[in-house]
Amino acid sequence: MPSQAVVRSPARSLSLVGLLDPAVLADPYPLYRRLREEDPVHWDPYLSAWVVTRYQDVVFVLRRFSAVRTPTASQLSAMGLEELNPAAQLMVRQMLFLDPPAHGRVRALAARAFTPRRVEQLRGHIQEITEHLLDAVQPHGRMDVIADLAVPLPGIVAAELMGFPSEDYEQLKVWTTDFAEILGNFQHNPDDVPRVLAAVEGLTTYFGDAVRQHKRRENRGLIGAMLDAEVDGDHLSEDEVIANCIITLVGGQETTTNLIGNGLLALLLPPDEFERLRRDPTLIPSGVEELLRFEAPSQHTARIAPHDVELDGRQIRKGQAAIAVMGAANRDPERFPDPDRLDVARRDNRHVAFGWAAHFCFGAPLARVEGQAAFEALLRRMPNLAVDGPLEWRTNLGLRGLTALPVTF
Repeated sequence: MPSQAVVRSPARSLSLVGLLDPAVLADPYPLYRRLREEDPVHWDPYLSAWVVTRYQDVVFVLRRFSAVRTPTASQLSAMGLEELNPAAQLMVRQMLFLDPPAHGRVRALAARAFTPRRVEQLRGHIQEITEHLLDAVQPHGRMDVIADLAVPLPGIVAAELMGFPSEDYEQLKVWTTDFAEILGNFQHNPDDVPRVLAAVEGLTTYFGDAVRQHKRRENRGLIGAMLDAEVDGDHLSEDEVIANCIITLVGGQETTTNLIGNGLLALLLPPDEFERLRRDPTLIPSGVEELLRFEAPSQHTARIAPHDVELDGRQIRKGQAAIAVMGAANRDPERFPDPDRLDVARRDNRHVAFGWAAHFCFGAPLARVEGQAAFEALLRRMPNLAVDGPLEWRTNLGLRGLTALPVTF
């Protein structure tokens, strides 16, 4: 019997649900390209959301749409997801999910404790941690970049920045990875709920203990700085400090781990740009920006239309969700010439890997310094790096990253 061709509807073939396919997740850019070219403001019936992929439209959504998208307890209950209420109660206090004026208040207070100047003062220490981690693997001639560098570097830095013992980073990483399942995925997996709730409880308890230590003047890290931060007589509450330290920890670790892993892979396949950076280390800062554009650690984020709006001829109604795909915007040929080519010397590289406008990631300076330190050390110490094993991508659809990156040198 002759085989029949399978005809897929345009809606299904363009859906971000396609990311559930491991092959698409490993290389989502052809799907993003089709969306940009065929339907840049696409109604995805499987997600009940608009999917926005052109640079100018993504910037518009990030600038103008509402970030208040965490379901209320009653909404979760109506969907049969009341077990996620503890996570929702934590997220509604996080600046990632706030609009002005609440967002501006929390961000202004948090930013007092997390300034670029303070981060720059950490550069030397970050370089020391990087060298120490590479010292441990150098004699072996091989390593897993994720386990041996990309995870511990931001983990140790974040733990110390918070005022925690550096060795606690391993437990913190377990919790942040599990918590990130509700940040980077748009599908609900009941099997993940126990781990997510355990992460919420673990992080909340751990940070609550740190708040009490600060009151006894035993913690003078970021938690203490956020508790002490004041703008016009206003302070963050203890619950706000806990919630926003957690999102800072999660975002900081996930972003930098993915930047190092994704970035190194992009440099090595093929290795032309790796060699270019090795010959001219002054390109490392621009190289990090290009890696953030080329392989955005956070691929998409959701927003809510605050009112009826027309975008690219499509009518988006008040209250409808829009998924801004930063990974697609960063490869929009209307904004970046030859966008699928990695160019570590690229100029005019205002990517959206860290978001835009009011919700631009205030941890971006730290991620940049950590990325620069990691790549500088790898290029200097391990000039003959080569990928040595199969690649497997995390199942987190939004926080794009590898589970392992085996290399030899």
